[in-house]
Amino acid sequence: MTFRSLALTDLIIDDEPSFAHVGLYAPLKAALLASGRRFLVLPEDSGRDRALFLNLTFWGADGGSEVLAEPAITADEVSHMALHHVVHRALGGKATALVSFFAESIASAFDLYLVGRLLRNRPESDFIESQVPIMAEAAEDAGMDEDAFEALLLEVVEAPEQAFEELRQLLFDTCRDLAACTTPEGAQGVLSRRSGHRFAPLLHHYQLSNWLLHTRAYALADEATDQAVLAADAQLRAAPDAIEWLATRFVSAERSRSASSLLEPVTGEARVPERRATNQGTS
Repeated sequence: MTFRSLALTDLIIDDEPSFAHVGLYAPLKAALLASGRRFLVLPEDSGRDRALFLNLTFWGADGGSEVLAEPAITADEVSHMALHHVVHRALGGKATALVSFFAESIASAFDLYLVGRLLRNRPESDFIESQVPIMAEAAEDAGMDEDAFEALLLEVVEAPEQAFEELRQLLFDTCRDLAACTTPEGAQGVLSRRSGHRFAPLLHHYQLSNWLLHTRAYALADEATDQAVLAADAQLRAAPDAIEWLATRFVSAERSRSASSLLEPVTGEARVPERRATNQGTS
């Protein structure tokens, strides 16, 4: 029983019309197309649980092939994979633990940004109907009641760019601290110190254990790359609009690299671009 290896153009992209108003979606999709990413489709009737097992067990944060139960993928998965690709490329392609944490924190926080954008513009979308209940369940398990969760979603809708950056920082900082822990007591202390963050009830929604276990097994060591990550992280924190920074510094830069076949990693001297006047409906 063998896989079928397919390109993105061979797949059905579910829910894509719901993302038409998200300006960053089209260049992210283009970046994933240009990357030559392949998708391994399981034999018929293998089931989604098999695909999930293979993806989690052999997950490569810096790329590789995604295992699918059928030749279809969702639009949010396209953007998630594309963000991994452009971040790793911008940082030189070496999968250190910090690179992996940085890329996954960006891709995962972008999902929350999408919640904010689609709840306002496409509340009936498959993405909203599937993701919001899962997030609500994680929040409830963490002690957040329904009214508080709805209030949190309204805050995300009102300022999705700010929500993205706050969650990105929370995920990145928490993983860095957890990676240094060697005992459950130490990890519990890290999580307890984050409990006051407004997005702390969503932490376990993002399955941080998968990130940590992957880096323990596969992460490379490269000091120069880690310094580039810390420089990029500092620039994102300082940027007036983190989504605009991401679009300019990583996504647009990836399009230029793909066109010229040149790689220009982020360095400590990279400058935060000046904020341009933007329409929230086009980011």
